[in-house]
Amino acid sequence: MPIYLFWGEDEYAITKEVERLRASVVDQSWLAFNDDKFPGDQPDAVIEGLNQAITPAFGMGGRFVWLAQTTICQHCSQEILAELERTLPAIPETSHLLLTTHKKPDARLKSTRLLKQYAQIREFSLIPPWKTEEILKRVEQLSQEMGVQLNSAAAELLAKSVGNDTRQLGNELEKLQLYGESAKQPLDENAVATLVTANTQNSLQLAAAIRSGDRIRALELVSELLNRNEPALKIVATLVGQFRTWTKVKLMVESGERDEKAIAAAAEVGNPKRVYFLRQEVHSLSLKQLLDTLPLLLELEVSLKRGADPLSILPTYAIALCSTCQTSSQN
Repeated sequence: MPIYLFWGEDEYAITKEVERLRASVVDQSWLAFNDDKFPGDQPDAVIEGLNQAITPAFGMGGRFVWLAQTTICQHCSQEILAELERTLPAIPETSHLLLTTHKKPDARLKSTRLLKQYAQIREFSLIPPWKTEEILKRVEQLSQEMGVQLNSAAAELLAKSVGNDTRQLGNELEKLQLYGESAKQPLDENAVATLVTANTQNSLQLAAAIRSGDRIRALELVSELLNRNEPALKIVATLVGQFRTWTKVKLMVESGERDEKAIAAAAEVGNPKRVYFLRQEVHSLSLKQLLDTLPLLLELEVSLKRGADPLSILPTYAIALCSTCQTSSQN
């Protein structure tokens, strides 16, 4: 009884894994008979999907049943729970049942505990945009899977250009794949710069503008991010992550620590070589300034969660944060 639960916000990665799983299960000649998708917003989707999953495959290959964006791991009625308890143990080996959801399953629910007993559970969460080493590893992994050869400089530029947007990463690698078919050597940064669409206005650049006290640039980036419909809380999460990292690095340096591996471990930086650049970034800033930014960021996050208008509050706090950095650098 192959049962799967995929959850997380990385919709692109989930979609690609669903495609791979479906192709491995269903015989293409019998696709019309053995491939079923039940969107979570449809009435009785779970009941219909479970009934279909318990039906043996027709013809060659297996049956693939997909309950897309299901909510049974967030709330589950007694009727559906009873159906799950009856059906999951009885699903035939030729049927593959997949459940997907953006939200993390609630471990307290009986339905979640039941799925843990029978299902293979995989998380597909987006990498936080400030975890640049993990983003680079993801670029290297996906480029290898797609057969795109990149040198180290090209991989770093691609990671910087697309950030944690895995859908754009996939699209850009497809372009590079076509371009590199005739290439005898790995693609370099010039090829990436020519072909890849860079998201130049990102939250990490906003953090850098604030760090340098550049009000005009910070306000421009805030405006561009909001115009692109970037979620305000996502912007703040990136700022918090970046400023916490800078603060931890500065704290370790001022305490007299010189071992980059020790600093990297304390600051939760995966690559110790990055510590050199982080130290340069915070060289002109005092520890007090960095500590003073954290309460401001906390106030901003709380205000947004209470319903404050991002169009007015983000610029206000961007200016306040820039002022804090400027004041500290001048002292």
